[in-house]
Amino acid sequence: MLKFMVVLDDSRECLNAIRFAAIRAAKTGAGVQMLSIIPPEEFQHWMGVADIMRAEARERIEAHFAVFAKWMRDRQGIEPELVIREGQAVDEILAQIQDDPDIGILVLGAGVDNSGPGPLVTQLSRSSGTLPIPITIVPGELSKERLESM
Repeated sequence: MLKFMVVLDDSRECLNAIRFAAIRAAKTGAGVQMLSIIPPEEFQHWMGVADIMRAEARERIEAHFAVFAKWMRDRQGIEPELVIREGQAVDEILAQIQDDPDIGILVLGAGVDNSGPGPLVTQLSRSSGTLPIPITIVPGELSKERLESM
């Protein structure tokens, strides 16, 4: 089954990307995979401390995911999948795309502040010509109503 992959993080633009992926998946009979990445710099401590921090990061991600998963189930009839990886964001996104042949579209949210569309959009759009799947970039300023009407 085709999956829309969306990056689950703490950014504001993540919300529109998640909404778009869920709505499109529901309308096309696809699935949604939410990828969350734990950066390696969070664990530059002693082994015991790093293990505790890693477990806390996973708990935060799973709690965040639970909120969006409930919304997807209740509103869109979609049962999303959560994947957690550790490493550099772009490397892990590309690795997950390579590891899961069912991923058909990467959905990213574009930032709305003056610093540009965001680091993931910037870095991945540079290599978009060689990616094995298309990227959909969802503007961060789109309203929930506008997304639902598309």
